[in-house]
Amino acid sequence: MLELQGIAVSPGVAIGKVLILDREGYRITRSQIDSSDCQNETQRLRAAIAEASTRLDEHRQRSTETIGEQVGAIFSAHQQLLLDPSLQRDWLQLITDRCYSAEFAVSSVLSRYAQAFRQMGSETMRERASDIRDVERTLLEALGGAPMQVTGGDGQSVLLSHDLTPSETAKLDREKIIGFCTEVGGPSGHTAIVARGLELPAVVGVGMFLHRIESDAEIIVDGFRGRVILQPDPATVERYQQRMQARVSSARKLTKIRDLPAVTQDGTQVRLMANIEFPIEVAACLDRGAEGVGLYRTEFLYLGATSEPTEEEQYQSYRQVVQAMRGKPVVMRTLDLGADKVGAISLIEPENNPFLGLRSIRLSLRQPKLFRTQLRAMLRAASAGDLRIMFPMITTLHELRTARMVLRQVTDDLREEGVELPDKIQVGMMVEVPAAVLMLDHFIDEVDFISIGTNDLIQYTMAVDRGNEHVADLYAGHDPAVLRLIKQSVDIAIQNNVDVSVCGEMGSTPSTALMLVGIGVRSLSAPPASLPRVKQALRAVNIEDCQQLAERVFQFTTAREVDAYLQSRFAELLPEMALGV
Repeated sequence: MLELQGIAVSPGVAIGKVLILDREGYRITRSQIDSSDCQNETQRLRAAIAEASTRLDEHRQRSTETIGEQVGAIFSAHQQLLLDPSLQRDWLQLITDRCYSAEFAVSSVLSRYAQAFRQMGSETMRERASDIRDVERTLLEALGGAPMQVTGGDGQSVLLSHDLTPSETAKLDREKIIGFCTEVGGPSGHTAIVARGLELPAVVGVGMFLHRIESDAEIIVDGFRGRVILQPDPATVERYQQRMQARVSSARKLTKIRDLPAVTQDGTQVRLMANIEFPIEVAACLDRGAEGVGLYRTEFLYLGATSEPTEEEQYQSYRQVVQAMRGKPVVMRTLDLGADKVGAISLIEPENNPFLGLRSIRLSLRQPKLFRTQLRAMLRAASAGDLRIMFPMITTLHELRTARMVLRQVTDDLREEGVELPDKIQVGMMVEVPAAVLMLDHFIDEVDFISIGTNDLIQYTMAVDRGNEHVADLYAGHDPAVLRLIKQSVDIAIQNNVDVSVCGEMGSTPSTALMLVGIGVRSLSAPPASLPRVKQALRAVNIEDCQQLAERVFQFTTAREVDAYLQSRFAELLPEMALGV
């Protein structure tokens, strides 16, 4: 048995036989042609480009219908790249000037582009190389190359590959492929986005392992914890099967409480909201009983595009979410972009330390046209329901006041244009840097609500790049320093009668959610799939249980002590839920 650790990008567990992706069909066997054949070769390339464009358009339409518009937009971006005049000029020049075959010209140019992306400092930009490879493979297929092939296995299998492109992921037969694992990749790549849209268990970035694998070997892909287990022993298989059965059984029970409130046994109400990235996820919010959207990550409109989304495109996306939530609140966060996360759009030059650089609200304030366009789209969409606007990574009062000033100016402009807007739109800020906590008693008078973003608060408090495997052990949400900052924020909000929510991953774990409620949090926002179990836990305890839990954790001095206590106490309070917590 061999256990590997990667990055969990799509939750779920897959147990099956290995199926290996064969790349041999893409070898370029022909490099040069006779000069007399150049004209025919250019015509063959043009015909292949037209055919590849049609195929990408089919991918876009099919993905839009089955997964959602935002995933479909990925293939629209691929089509734009394929049809880029400068790329086509480079291809044709290699054919006419150097007598290269169409296949070799395509591969040479796109390999150069992909390599340039791989060498960029941003992980997100490096992952865009996958999009370029996707276009290359589509075009090579149109030129007569063999499509991707898989070897080994019958029935339901787990696909293994060095990497997968978005197109390949979207084309996977869900009746045969129950999960996948790749040697490379990251959580923000388009392949990961498609996998989540398909709800296909996936782990990426495992490292070089394919040389150890034989077809038809048994494998477990744990999309919850990022684990890949090769040739698992019978005890491990049985343990995972029991967990899967327990989750299925639990899911059936949880559907019965979907429409019930998240209220403790002694009557304390907690509002459970959902974090989403795409409009299509609204269905999952409603299906899991979410009372609203606590965090809509609007930057993903940018990450899937080759040009800045227009005001109208943003408006339509925002309005779709607000309307679909049927009057429930939708908290929209303005762009949380930086040099580490800019997609295919050059909004900012690469930075040595993007997490401490020009990002989030800092970037928006430096690019007023971009900021005003997004705010106009949000304000217009507010007429469709309860839309609330939230500014990310606020560090100084000057940033908050400037952002609110721009919002007021945009509001006045729209009203002068005759656009009907709500009389009042709630405006809030994220609390995700220690400076914001220390100055929160001054911030609190200028916002309608605050949302504690625990993911970044942990990162900035502990001075840890959460994507750096060498210091990952220091990224601890239960560290007493982080817990003290959360409690201080909650106390200030309560004292000033301002709504406070926690929208990071901490709120998605039942045991931690109980602790947060014990601190005083009455609104949690988490991925839709996490909400039923959190609600189940809250409905099974008294508020006094939560408060005692919170009081005890502040007596510890290390994250490990807090972790151990939360797990043991949760098992005492809710033994039937302890499995898998």
